[in-house]
Amino acid sequence: MQSTALAENRVRSSPVSGLRLEAILLLAGLAIVWFILCRQLSYEWAANEQYSYGWFVPFFAAFLFWLRWEEWRAAEDQRSAVAQLEARPGFRMSGESLLTGSAFQSFRFSAFVMFLLFLFFPVRLFEVANPDWRPLSWIHALVVVSLTLVAIRFWGGKSAVRHFAFPVCFILVAVPWLTPIEAPLVQGLMRLVASVATETLTLLGIPAQLEGSLIRVSSGVVGVSEACSGVRSLQTSLMIGLLFGELKRLTIVRRFALVGAALAIALLANFARAFFLVWIAATKNLAAVEGWHDLAGYAIVGVVFLGTVAVAAGLGRTSHTAHAIPGAPPASSAVRQNLASSRWRHARPYTFALLTLLYLLLVEAGVEGWYRWHERALVPAPRWTVKWPQQSPGLHELKIDEHTLDMLRFDAGREVSWSVKPQGEDGFAPGSLAEHSAVAFLYFFRWEPGTATVLRARAHRPDICLPATGWRQVGAPGYRSYAVSDNFALPFRLFRFQRESGDGRMIYADAFFCLREDRVRAEDAGKAVTPSSDWSIGDRWMAVRSGLRNPGQQVLEFALVGRRGRSKMELEADFAKLVPELVRTSAVKHAQRRPVFEN
Repeated sequence: MQSTALAENRVRSSPVSGLRLEAILLLAGLAIVWFILCRQLSYEWAANEQYSYGWFVPFFAAFLFWLRWEEWRAAEDQRSAVAQLEARPGFRMSGESLLTGSAFQSFRFSAFVMFLLFLFFPVRLFEVANPDWRPLSWIHALVVVSLTLVAIRFWGGKSAVRHFAFPVCFILVAVPWLTPIEAPLVQGLMRLVASVATETLTLLGIPAQLEGSLIRVSSGVVGVSEACSGVRSLQTSLMIGLLFGELKRLTIVRRFALVGAALAIALLANFARAFFLVWIAATKNLAAVEGWHDLAGYAIVGVVFLGTVAVAAGLGRTSHTAHAIPGAPPASSAVRQNLASSRWRHARPYTFALLTLLYLLLVEAGVEGWYRWHERALVPAPRWTVKWPQQSPGLHELKIDEHTLDMLRFDAGREVSWSVKPQGEDGFAPGSLAEHSAVAFLYFFRWEPGTATVLRARAHRPDICLPATGWRQVGAPGYRSYAVSDNFALPFRLFRFQRESGDGRMIYADAFFCLREDRVRAEDAGKAVTPSSDWSIGDRWMAVRSGLRNPGQQVLEFALVGRRGRSKMELEADFAKLVPELVRTSAVKHAQRRPVFEN
């Protein structure tokens, strides 16, 4: 009895500096992994308007965690027996701690923690060179969330994990959706919104015709872009619904009901927005749509926010959710467990926290060292630019709207179009590319080296942009290199699309797309053409192995739109004749933010 009292007194009077340092080390490690995760996700938040709401999510998550923390501290009075053995209120090793007793010896737990820490290194190594790889973003986020929950279990036991799980997992709403899920949803919503808007206009006596996800009215064609499809509002409404469900501390069933209501409000608001914008175009003109586009978008967010608040208030009035926090184990067992493991509490947790922090720092240093070391083997790629077809018939500049400028944020860029005449008539390339009149488009964008260049350069691809305006891709992309000169060639991918016009006839669009980096491996420098990435796992590993990160990039895209479909062989043969007329090698440095005009 006396020895037990002496042991208990030693625990009460032991220095608290070790536990405080342990807590500091744990918090420092968590701060590092959370900062790295948010910084990595911020590239997508900044480059993709659909996920711009992500900037608010970390702050909401921190606020929700603080609210839960206050509740947890308030419940400490209910654990007075265990609190007497805590070195510092709020920073203690629970009697349920995974690093005490048999739990610490659990092979499965130890293996799980080691797996998470080990996985952090390859994730960081790959995502530096591939910031647009969304599955990697999900793995990264899940690793950080899991490590945080493990640290909470280490500190407060299972009850703490249950209590803090929601605010920790809330960051997942800001992770970009996987493309196989997002792309069909985007295109499906665009067609649905366009169809509803067209039918509503027709019922009101305004002539409107649906062409894919485009709506033709008397003043022209209105496109239902991604911003109008409801995807951004759906994602935002999902976040808002989860946020207010937590603030009101609703039951699980009521939270699902609130999220469903928020999604329904977002869909209805988007239908109203699309109808309003098309009505503006039909009754006024297409130029008037631009003046209302952003305002209508902000209005949707406001409607979703206020509507969700109202629904949450209604659900909260009838909800009687208990806020009680599961308590710690009985005081007697907690005392015995803490007394028996006092040596573990002051040694093993400290060592574990210190080693974890050092490992995370070594991971970042190792990733930085990897890229710095391999970057030495990279050499500048041959510089090239565009020769604009100034003498082509009907050549005119295409204005790049502010929405596209804000999304792509290129350093130099230009878009032009011209008419391609039938065979035998004067034109840019007489006798080639089209038997009947067609319209050619030429796009060129350049990004100087920077952290988000990969995301922005890959965002302007035909397989992303054209389906967003109602085109349907047919067949798999083709790949071929086209000679610019005897010792230089560029690789292009051919994307083919078609859609039905208002008169029932098919319209065809064939796009040649080339994306090149400023730096290449030394062994590829002397080749006439260097490999082009198709963003497969193998190519992404090649970027990591080469140490290629944040390179300067430029995109060249040539598209032909007409009513006559041509075979792939014909298109490639005719385009091979055009490439030397469209591209020239150059040592010119681009430094302009806005469109550049080079002859």
